[in-house]
Amino acid sequence: MQEKKIKALVTGGTGAIGQAICLRLAKDAYHVLVHTHQSLQNAQKIVEEITLQGGSAEAIAFDVRDSLACTAALETVLADSPVQVIVNNAGSNDDAVFAGMSLQQWKSVLDVSLNGFFNVTQPLMLPMLRTRFGRIINISSVAALAGNRGQVNYAAAKAALHGASKSLALEVASRGVTVNVVAPGIIASPMTEGIFTEEIIKQLVPMKRAGTSTEVADLVGFLASKQAAYISGQIISINGGMI
Repeated sequence: MQEKKIKALVTGGTGAIGQAICLRLAKDAYHVLVHTHQSLQNAQKIVEEITLQGGSAEAIAFDVRDSLACTAALETVLADSPVQVIVNNAGSNDDAVFAGMSLQQWKSVLDVSLNGFFNVTQPLMLPMLRTRFGRIINISSVAALAGNRGQVNYAAAKAALHGASKSLALEVASRGVTVNVVAPGIIASPMTEGIFTEEIIKQLVPMKRAGTSTEVADLVGFLASKQAAYISGQIISINGGMI
């Protein structure tokens, strides 16, 4: 009888990094829940790609900012088995210098990265703990470590994830669950193409290049594995030596 695959939920699964993580976890034999808020068609395409490669996946859509919507969607997911790998990748940015930042800009960015982490992870915790195996991986940013002009809200949201992750890691360590943060630097994607020129990247990054989504996904894949059982409460940067 074939062993049932461990479920892995990747929020923000249709972005460049999210998609790479979904593909990596599927390759590692997890059943991947490709989350999206409004791009269900794109999530389905990723599911199709995973299926064609012999993997297992399904698409799921809800707003991580909406606690009731999260709970409802996740109750359905939990109906037959727990989710044992959570990658909190969903995030948003709405940049402005702090003096000109609106309250809405502040709240909206924190709502996705920080409240979204709570809304998604908290309902999944007890079922995960009962299995005595779990991996929670929160995707942050170099901005939370070094700061970045125009991103006080984004840096604050991601830095708050660092404290939450370290604290949660202490709470669940004895139950075989690890909690870690991956903090990427400049990663090549459609989003960064218009912001960072090749010359700017060479100035900012000692390795003189942007990272790739696959490189981030490989790190996440390792942290999700059984081989990473003794790594918890860590903030792991992947930024080409920037800091």
